[in-house]
Amino acid sequence: MSIFKCLRSLMLWCSTVALLTACGGGGGGGGSAPPPAANNPPPATGFDAGQFQPSSQFKNLCAAPRTGTSDRSGTATDENNWLRSWSNELYLWYNEIRDQNPRSHTTPAYFDLMKSDQLSGSGRAKDRFHFTYTTEEWNRLSNSGISAGYGAKLIILSGSPPREIVVAYVTAGSEAANAGLVRGTRILSVDGVDVASGSDVNALNNGLFPSGAGQPHRFEVRDPGTLVVRNISMISADVTLDPVDIVSTLPNNGELVGYIHFNDHNRPSETKLVSAFRSLRDQRVNDLVLDLRYNGGGFLDIANETAFMIAGAAAQGRIFEELRFNNKHTTTNPVTGERLEPDRFHETTQGFSASAGQALPTLGLRRVIVLTTSRTCSASESIINGLRGIGIEVVQIGGNTCGKPYGFYPTDNCGTTYFSIQFQGANAQGFGDYTDGFGRNSGAVTLPGCSASDDFSRPLGDPAERLLNAALVYQDTGSCPVGLQAAEEEDGIQFRREAVPEGQELVEPFFPGAIH
Repeated sequence: MSIFKCLRSLMLWCSTVALLTACGGGGGGGGSAPPPAANNPPPATGFDAGQFQPSSQFKNLCAAPRTGTSDRSGTATDENNWLRSWSNELYLWYNEIRDQNPRSHTTPAYFDLMKSDQLSGSGRAKDRFHFTYTTEEWNRLSNSGISAGYGAKLIILSGSPPREIVVAYVTAGSEAANAGLVRGTRILSVDGVDVASGSDVNALNNGLFPSGAGQPHRFEVRDPGTLVVRNISMISADVTLDPVDIVSTLPNNGELVGYIHFNDHNRPSETKLVSAFRSLRDQRVNDLVLDLRYNGGGFLDIANETAFMIAGAAAQGRIFEELRFNNKHTTTNPVTGERLEPDRFHETTQGFSASAGQALPTLGLRRVIVLTTSRTCSASESIINGLRGIGIEVVQIGGNTCGKPYGFYPTDNCGTTYFSIQFQGANAQGFGDYTDGFGRNSGAVTLPGCSASDDFSRPLGDPAERLLNAALVYQDTGSCPVGLQAAEEEDGIQFRREAVPEGQELVEPFFPGAIH
C-alpha cells in the first residue's frame, strides 16, 4: 500500500468542496437521526467516557448498507462508535480529542469532533487537515484524477467580501477551455449571483461545484487584460486532470533549464513524470524548476520517485522519509502491520501507472528550484524536505507552503472515506517540524530563494511570468530580481483572521490524505 499525502484544492472540476462554508463535506452512510434537543439529551447507554471498544467491533455496521460490499445493517451510532474507537487507536494526537457521546451527533458532524482543538506555535489550528469524501468519488479522484466539473482550477484571492476568484489554469479540451477561460480570467457571477458580495451561498456552490455531470450553469467572467464582461454557459462533465501538463526547456544565459508544472501526486502522474524527466535528461538540462504552486499532494511514493529523479546517484540507498505514529505504535505500522522502517528513495517505478520495477531516469542535480504558494502542501513539501535531508539544495521562489508534515491512510466505512491525521514524516536528518511551512512567514522554515506573489497576468511556463522569471534570474545570478513583488505576509486563505458574517467567507479547503 502507498502513502498518500495531499491537500484538498479548490477546483471547478471538484464537486464536493463547499465554497462558502467550512471545510468538511463528503458523506455517505446516511440515515442518521437528527441531533437531540438541547434540553433533552439522549441516554448515555453504551457510552463510558474514556473507555473504548476495538473499532473492529463496529466496522461496516452501517445505517444504510451498500449492496455488493461487506456492509452490514447497523445504525448511525454504530458508525460513530467506529469513528470514536478508530480515532482513539490511530489519530496522531488521540489524547487531545475531547471524548463525545456517539449518540449525541450525526455521523458527519461527529467526525468533525474527532480531532485536536490545540493551536500551533504561530496560533493556527494544529489540525487543519480533517475531511471526508464519498468513497466513490475518492476512488475516482485518486485512481484516475477524474471528478465532475468544468476543467478549470480556481484560486481564491479574497475570501471575504469583496470576494475575488481567478482561474489558475484549465484542462485542455474541457468545457472551461471551450468557453475560452484562461489563466487570469475572473469569475464575477454564478447563475446571476454576484461573487464579490452575493449572499446566496447555495447558488454559488451549486454553480461552481456541480454534484455531477450534465448540470448547466451560467457565469459572468472577465478575461485578463480587458474590462469587457462576457457571459458564458458551461455544462459539467467528468474531467480528467492532467497532473503534469507542461514540460519544457528554457535557455538561460548559456545554460539549459528544465521546467515541469506538476499539479497532483495521483496514479497517472507516475507515467507523466517518468516521461518528463526522461525528456529533460536526454536534453541534458543544467538545472530544474519544479512548479509546485498548486500541488496539494497525493501519493507519497510519487513524491519519493520525483525526488530520486531529481537527485539521482546522491539519493541511492538513502532515507527519503520515516513515519512516526502516535505513542501506541512505535515499532509497528498500525495499519499495515509491518515493522516500522524508514522509506528509502525509490530507484524504480512503483506500479501506479507505469509498470513496476522500471529504472527511473535521473538528472543527478545538486540543486532544484521549486515554485510554491500556500497551496503547495503535503507530498509536495515531502519532496522539499526529503531532498534537504540528503544535502540537495532546494531554492524556493514564491510564497509559504501550507505546512503539512502529516499524512494518513484514507479509510472507508459505510460509503464515506475518512481522512484523519495518523503520522508525521521526517527526513534522513530526523527533521519534520515545518507545521508553518517553508518560506519567510513567521514560524516558517527559511530556504534560499525569493518571496514572490503569484502572477495571473501571464501563462504558466512563460519565462516572463513572475515566479518563473524570478527562478531564472536566481538560477543565473544567485540573487532575486530587483523590484520583485513579494508574496503577501499572509499568503493563502488558511491564514485569514478577519471576522466576516457566518457563511459568507470563501474558503479554499484543505485536502490531505495518506495511504501506505
